[in-house]
Amino acid sequence: MSRGPRSFTPREIVGELDRYIVGQHKAKRAVAIALRNRWRRQQVAPELRDEIAPKNIILIGPTGCGKTEIARRLAKLAQAPFVKVEASKFTEVGYVGRDVESIVRDLVENALQLVRAEAVEEVRTRAAELAEERLVQILSGRDAAPPPPATPFGPFMFAPQPAQPASRAPLTADQLELRDRLRRGELDAREVELDVADNASPLGGLFAMPGGGDMEAKLGDMLSNLPGMKGRSKRRRVRVPEARRLLEAEEAGKLVDMDGVQREAVERAEQAGIVFLDEIDKVASRQHGGGGPDVSREGVQRDLLPIVEGSTVSTKYGPVKTDHVLFIAAGAFHVAKVSDLIPELQGRFPIRVELQSLEKADFVRILTEPKNALTRQYEALLRTEGVTLTFTEDAIEALAGYAAEANERAENIGARRLHTILEALLEEISFTASERSDTEVVLDAARVRATLSPILVSGDAARYIL
Repeated sequence: MSRGPRSFTPREIVGELDRYIVGQHKAKRAVAIALRNRWRRQQVAPELRDEIAPKNIILIGPTGCGKTEIARRLAKLAQAPFVKVEASKFTEVGYVGRDVESIVRDLVENALQLVRAEAVEEVRTRAAELAEERLVQILSGRDAAPPPPATPFGPFMFAPQPAQPASRAPLTADQLELRDRLRRGELDAREVELDVADNASPLGGLFAMPGGGDMEAKLGDMLSNLPGMKGRSKRRRVRVPEARRLLEAEEAGKLVDMDGVQREAVERAEQAGIVFLDEIDKVASRQHGGGGPDVSREGVQRDLLPIVEGSTVSTKYGPVKTDHVLFIAAGAFHVAKVSDLIPELQGRFPIRVELQSLEKADFVRILTEPKNALTRQYEALLRTEGVTLTFTEDAIEALAGYAAEANERAENIGARRLHTILEALLEEISFTASERSDTEVVLDAARVRATLSPILVSGDAARYIL
């Protein structure tokens, strides 16, 4: 397969990140260099290529300053497998909780979805043609054979494997006319019966406990390979558009080489995977030689160490090496410091970047510059009700000022404060929008002050609202 992650220069990467994230230029440069080094390593001679390890990064900064968004946008930009995990969700071996090796298994699953989506896109046209042909056969009554009866397997009754359909005969004149009507949308209201794959877990959420998800996945995979369980299907009655979608997905699955997809997914995870370890400061031990609440924090760090420095993890798609996975850790480090991590783990994160707290000027830019700015989001939402929402420049300034003031008075939650500010400002408009279609609402500084000042004056109310 020729597909693979995209290649961008560091300047192009920073430029793309600037479209969604305001400021934090040092962090953007650091991740851009790390991503470009991926491409550079692939150009190196094979005998030296495996010796070049990625330079992992620690992003240090308060909540809401863009740490997670930088990593997520970077992975999306590079079309790389990406998984975001909270370090505080993992526990030392012997405690109830998630095992650190599940990070690698999640990364491979993400890579599989990514590669499979690319493979499906390549065969989409052919799958649509085959699905249309099958739908015509069903509508004409030539593909409506009843499902075979269930057969016993030990004390259970399992549905047998569905028989492979024989090669389809050419469409008749009546079926060709039916196909033309189908393409014109004249049959969209009709319903048909289909045998669709039953993807429900055979365990039905039996292990709904901390750390039980991995056990349920393993047992589910084992049970799904038993006779009668693999390829299970159930009968559904659906409308023609939904039937077309289901049939296209089924035909695409038949056309895609899943063995090749799995091989490439493992390779993509190994060579281009990105793991974002959030809240790494929560597992930093702030006391040494003691017990209490820090009893397992150092153990989590020691369990993470082999994954970060390079090891082989067993997955259901085969062994996966983590030697060249890029790890980006992040934390506020308000109480703990980076030096509180165990020295071995610190040494595996040679690049440390401190992100800046956001000020009023940053909030102004966040509300106006990014492609997905919050003001544009609210304008688009209310436009669906026929309400034209407009923010004046002085309104943007006032909103930024209130956000900065609220962050100073209460906990500093960075850009997330803008969500609460805008929700408080637009509550009445959002509630009555369906009753005031074809109207224009202009938000200026006076209206912003009239709505938000009473909230900020009342300290108790501001604590909960803003």
